[in-house]
Amino acid sequence: MKIYTGRGDDGLTDLRDMTRVSKTNPRIAAYGTVDEANALIGTLIPTEYDDINEQLLSVQNHLHIVQADFADPNEQSDGPRLEEGQVETIESWIDEYDEELEPLESFILPGGSDRGSRLHHARTVVRRAERKAVELASNEAVNEPAITYLNRLSDLLFVMARAVNGRNGVTEHSPTY
Repeated sequence: MKIYTGRGDDGLTDLRDMTRVSKTNPRIAAYGTVDEANALIGTLIPTEYDDINEQLLSVQNHLHIVQADFADPNEQSDGPRLEEGQVETIESWIDEYDEELEPLESFILPGGSDRGSRLHHARTVVRRAERKAVELASNEAVNEPAITYLNRLSDLLFVMARAVNGRNGVTEHSPTY
């Protein structure tokens, strides 16, 4: 497979169904931002925690499915689709971390340990991907579980950041007003 083809030199790219669209198309922006989030999550692995490593690898695979899902404008396609079960998996992981963590009583400032801070950063990129997906869905059909997944993923990354910081003995700080 050749890495460069020259097909994108005119500012157009192909969707999964081979429709040519502008690289500024909302569908491209949505799956491109998911790709950015996926790459950022890849920089977190390995963490010093096997449970988090395994979950982040699963998340990366799920995000690859979300990218393929968003790249396919045909709702009837047999292409990869994110499913509700993957959302439920994320929710179960969030619940597990919630049991480990001290109850949240106020907002916290993103930061802490190196990995905790980077998990917070990944969370913000996933939130941006979610906004791009919602924008896309306002004009085109989009697989709803994929958007829900992004919403839950940002929550997961938040509790993971808190868990990593807690496991490393790093104090969380609340904003002052």
